[in-house]
Amino acid sequence: MAVALSPASSARLRPQSAARFISFLNNITTGRNVLTGFRTLTNKAPTFPPFLHCYPGVRHLRRDSPAFNRRCFSSAIVGAISSEEAVEKAKKEFLEKPDVGTGQKVREFRKRLRIADIKGGPDEGLDRVGQTLVVKGWVRTLRVQRSITFMEVNDGSCLSNMQCVINSDAEGYDQVESGSISTGASVWVEGAIVESQGSGQKVELRVTKVITVGKSDPSFPIQKKRISREFLRTKAHLRPRTNTFGAVSRVRNALAYATHKFFQENGFVWISSPIVTASDCEGAGEQFCVTTLIPSSRDASDSLVDTIPKTDDGLIDWSQDFFGKPAFLTVSGQLNAETYASALCDVYTFGPTFRAENSNTSRHLAEFWMIEPELAFADLSDDMACATAYLKYVVRHVLDNCKEDMDFFNTWIEKGIIDRLSVKWGCDLQSEHERYVTEEAFAGCPVIITDYPKEIKAFYMRLNDDGSTVAAMDVLVPRVGELIGGSQREERLEYLEDRLDELKLNKETYWWYLDLRRFGSVPHAGFGLGFERLVQFVTGIENIRDAIPFPRTPGSAEF
Repeated sequence: MAVALSPASSARLRPQSAARFISFLNNITTGRNVLTGFRTLTNKAPTFPPFLHCYPGVRHLRRDSPAFNRRCFSSAIVGAISSEEAVEKAKKEFLEKPDVGTGQKVREFRKRLRIADIKGGPDEGLDRVGQTLVVKGWVRTLRVQRSITFMEVNDGSCLSNMQCVINSDAEGYDQVESGSISTGASVWVEGAIVESQGSGQKVELRVTKVITVGKSDPSFPIQKKRISREFLRTKAHLRPRTNTFGAVSRVRNALAYATHKFFQENGFVWISSPIVTASDCEGAGEQFCVTTLIPSSRDASDSLVDTIPKTDDGLIDWSQDFFGKPAFLTVSGQLNAETYASALCDVYTFGPTFRAENSNTSRHLAEFWMIEPELAFADLSDDMACATAYLKYVVRHVLDNCKEDMDFFNTWIEKGIIDRLSVKWGCDLQSEHERYVTEEAFAGCPVIITDYPKEIKAFYMRLNDDGSTVAAMDVLVPRVGELIGGSQREERLEYLEDRLDELKLNKETYWWYLDLRRFGSVPHAGFGLGFERLVQFVTGIENIRDAIPFPRTPGSAEF
C-alpha cells in the first residue's frame, strides 16, 4: 500500500524540508510497524494533516486484512531547493502558501482573477485603472526595446492577451535581459492597470515585478507566424495555446454547459450510459472489440496468436474472456437511455462513443461525443420540437457568452458565421443531398428531413403505416450536413421482433431491450447529436479533427 499525503491547498516548499511518503506496507510480513517506510529529510517528527488518516491506531495488519495488498495513491510532494539560483528563490517566494498544520482548517477556495475578468467587462478594463493586480499565464510575444519591453501574456480565459509593459527598474527585469523569459514561458506578473497608449487594447499592465515560473525551450514550435492546422494536429498537446484552438476550446465548453443547462431546465435527468456493451445499437458492426484474451501488458506486441483460447471448432472461445462473451466499445448510449426513459420519462446521455469505421474524411472520428435525449410519451413531432429548441438554445448561449471568440471566427474562419447562426428553419422534405439542400435549395437554413425508407435506417425506428418508411428525422445544417439524427422508437413488441429478424440480429442479445415492450411500453422518441459536428457548425471549423482536443482516427492514437 502506497500512501502520499498532501493538503488540499498548495504545500509550502522549504529548503531541506520536503517529505516523501513511500510504500509503508512493504515489510508487513516481517511484522514491523506500518510507518517504518516513512522517511523525512528533517530531524523533526512528521506532522500529519488531521483530515487524512490511514487505519488510525493500527500497528500491524494481518495477511487476511482487507487492507492487505491494497494500493492507495494520492499526490506526493517532493521538493529540493537549490541555494545557488536566485530565480528559483524568487519562484519559491511566489509559490509560498500558509502552512496547513495540525488542527488548522483548509483555507476557503477562491476563484482566480483571470484576464477575462480584467478585460471582459463593457469598459474592457478601464474600470480597473489604478488597481494593482497579478496576472499568471504564458508569454505569447516579447518585444525587447532599448529601455522598455512589451510582453503579451495569455492565460486561456479569453482571446485577448494582457499587454505587460516592463521597464528596466521592474523587479525581475534581469530575467528579460538573460533570456529566461521567451515565447512559451510561463510567468507571474504584478503591476498596476493603466490606460494603454497603443492601439489594440484599452488597458495594459505597468509591471513592478515579474517572475519566470517555467522557462520555454527555444524549440517551442508555436511562434508568432501562421501555422497550418495539419501541422498543429501533430502538436495537439500545444495547439490550445494558439488563438484558433483556444477559441474552439472555450466555445466547446460553452456548448457543453448550455447542453446540460437546456435539458436540466426542461426536466430531463442525466444518465451515465455504459462505454462497454455487448450490443450494437446501430447494427452496422463497426465496433471496437474489448477483450482480455490478448495480453493487455507491454508484452501484447510480442504475443502469439496461438495463445488466444479457441473452441473445438477453431473459433475464439469467448467464454474465457473477461465478460464471458464478446464485448465492444459503445457506438451509442441510446438503448440504455430508453430503459431509464421507461421509468423517469425524460432523460439524456452525454458521453464518448466509438466507431471502428475506416474513414479518413473531414467528417468522421473513431472517438466522438454524443448527446442523446429520450422522451417518453412522445412521438416524432415532439422529437423534432425538442431538437429544434435545443439547437436554438445552445447557439444563442454561445452568441451571448462567447462574443470575442465568435468575432474571431467571423473574421478568420468563416465570414458571416454570426449571421448564419441566427437560425431560420426551413420546411420538412424528403431528400438525401444534405449539404446541397441546406446551402443551395434553402439558402443556408437548417432543414429537417423526415420519413426515410426503412431499409437504410436502424431496427429500433417505428414503422410507419405505409409499411415502407420509418418515423425518422434528420436535421441538416450548412457546411456540416447531418447534425442530428432521431426517430420515434418502435414501442410495439411484435414489430420490433420482426425488424430484428429482417436484419438477422440476434434477439437474445437484445432480450432486455425487448422487455421494455413487454412491461408497460409507451410511445417514445429521441435523437442523437454528434457534439464535434455541433462545434463545427458553431465555429466554422472545417475539419472535425480540429473540433476535439485529441482526435482519434484510423492510424492515429497519439497523445
